[in-house]
Amino acid sequence: MDTIFNCRIKRGLFKINDHRTLEALFTKFNFTDYRWIKASQIEVAHWVRFKCMFGCSSYGKKGSCPPQVPSVEECRAFFSEYDEAVIFHLAKKVEQPEDRVPWSREIEKELVKLEREAFWSGYHKAFMLFMDECRLCVNCTGSREACVNKDDSRPGPESLAVDVFTTARSAGYPIEVLSDYKQEMHRYALLMVE
Repeated sequence: MDTIFNCRIKRGLFKINDHRTLEALFTKFNFTDYRWIKASQIEVAHWVRFKCMFGCSSYGKKGSCPPQVPSVEECRAFFSEYDEAVIFHLAKKVEQPEDRVPWSREIEKELVKLEREAFWSGYHKAFMLFMDECRLCVNCTGSREACVNKDDSRPGPESLAVDVFTTARSAGYPIEVLSDYKQEMHRYALLMVE
């Protein structure tokens, strides 16, 4: 029986949950502050969508933001299809509020490359959630249909109704509401993997 089992593993019929391949990719892309979590630790809540609707200037203006994303129930169902995820902690201090936009853009470019390499490494369900709203384009077209970066554009966790505060804290990471842009930001991206 052991011989048959080992042959099936060698032929790729069984996938062993081995984090080493992905962790090597994380290092390659300089994402060194991360934790493996259970997908069930990702808290999805209706209040997050309401904060998007009533309080975010990007609502209705970005192709990866509400209302151009799935419903909260569909988001919850999406996360339930995964067992594991990786939460990436990205900390940064900026001098001016507008300084975070180019920083986010550069991080997002690397995150989507990481997702693509995870996919090519055999993780066919790999899906990245950016740490922020999609900022890949300097001027967003405002709709998913007209998006000029459809292959790389991804939603942020809040776009998919993720309560980032509860999720980050359950992973043991710091997160607080900031009262000044000069305070260190603690941002979180999620890589859904299987």
